[in-house]
This record gives sequence, C-alpha cells and structure tokens, in this order.
Amino acid sequence: MARIVGVDIPVNKRGEIALTYIYGIGRSVSVEILEKAGVDKDIKVKDWTDEQFQAIRGLINSDFTVEGELRSEIQLNIKRLMDIGCYRGIRHRIGLPLRGQKTKNNARTRKGKKKTVANKKKATK
Repeated sequence: MARIVGVDIPVNKRGEIALTYIYGIGRSVSVEILEKAGVDKDIKVKDWTDEQFQAIRGLINSDFTVEGELRSEIQLNIKRLMDIGCYRGIRHRIGLPLRGQKTKNNARTRKGKKKTVANKKKATK
C-alpha cells in the first residue's frame, strides 16, 4: 500500500483509479492531478517512482481540499444552513430530502426505516 494524505491507496491499480480512494478526489480530478504531475494515468501505482509520489503529494496538498479538512468544511456548511434557519437547514435538521424530491412514497435513505402507524379503532354507537 502507498500512503498519500493519510490514506492507503492500492498499489495494484492504475493511478487514475487509485487516487479516487482519497475522499474529495474523483476520476476527473485524479486525471488532472496526474497530468500536472507528469505521470501517465495508465501506469500502476507500484510502478511510480519516488519523484512521482512526491509530485503527486505536493499537488494534492497545495491545490486541493481533501479528507478530514473537506469533511469538516462540509459539516460547517451544513451547520451554518441549520443555524440561519433556511429551508435546506430545516430539512437537514429533520432528516428529510433537501432538493425537492417527493416524500410520500420514497426517500427512505433520508427518512430511515419505515415506522408503522397503527390505525385508531372506530367508536361504536
């Protein structure tokens, strides 16, 4: 395993795919990083030289917000939305979808497991 920004990236995968194991780096960003560092995206991580590792580490540290720093930034943004009481903040607070999805049938990911509501008995006359 190779270590970049505190994450073990797999050595038997191509560089383009291996960098996506870092939180905050997807396919397009990984290709961009490898191009700037001058590393072929099709070379496996185990075939990278020490200079290539250093170039990639340097680029990620200087140009991108990744891992813990990115996670905390996202959490602070959500907390800010909740504090100002905007629509998205309220939806975050009560655990419902934020972006206009319907909730009558679906939205199970945000709402959690189904809670069955029992019927009331009808009063007899």
